[in-house]
Amino acid sequence: MTLTADLYFSFRSPYTYLAMPKWRAAMQRYDLDIVLRQVYPLAIREPNFFERNHPNWLRYTFLDVWRIAAHEGITMRPPKPDPIVQDIATRQIAAEQPYIYPVVRMGQVAARRGRGFAFADAVSQRIWGGTENWYTDANLTVAAQEAGLDFADLQAEAQRDAEALDAEVAANQAALEAAGHWGVPTLVFNGEPFFGQDRIALAIARMKAAGLEERG
Repeated sequence: MTLTADLYFSFRSPYTYLAMPKWRAAMQRYDLDIVLRQVYPLAIREPNFFERNHPNWLRYTFLDVWRIAAHEGITMRPPKPDPIVQDIATRQIAAEQPYIYPVVRMGQVAARRGRGFAFADAVSQRIWGGTENWYTDANLTVAAQEAGLDFADLQAEAQRDAEALDAEVAANQAALEAAGHWGVPTLVFNGEPFFGQDRIALAIARMKAAGLEERG
């Protein structure tokens, strides 16, 4: 019997990027379907989040994600550009955000087509793999193809149905909070949240207890 879980995802979260190869491998190994549910980054949901945090928070995060990537052999480079336009020195979030809204909306269109995980995975590899100008039509066309989707179709629906797509993403955030967490990456299985790329083994153990089996 196939088990299903929800994975709450953000394109800007480096920890989410580090989790994706593990969840991809889990779906290949186990009879498991992970439904990707996008949320907007904290910079969009809570623009003053970075200003409220301890000054060491951002520096530690940068240190931590690079060493995890190196330890686990995951290719990781600074995004070119950052999906969120932000002055790192002041932590100020820009009013204009040309990158994150289009890609999140296209990701939600992909989710409508049952290809949300595949599209998010392909795009995040370009964002965090250091692809120059990852947001261009040319780069996203290739990512869409890897996910079994047509970029022009994604882009057209994302532009045409932006308001409804944003409402769907907001509903994902509400569902995440109702499940008992607020951040990403969080996997929710049987109503139980598992936050962080370091909780994957624990989540799989709980799934095995619920009947998760390896694929034949």
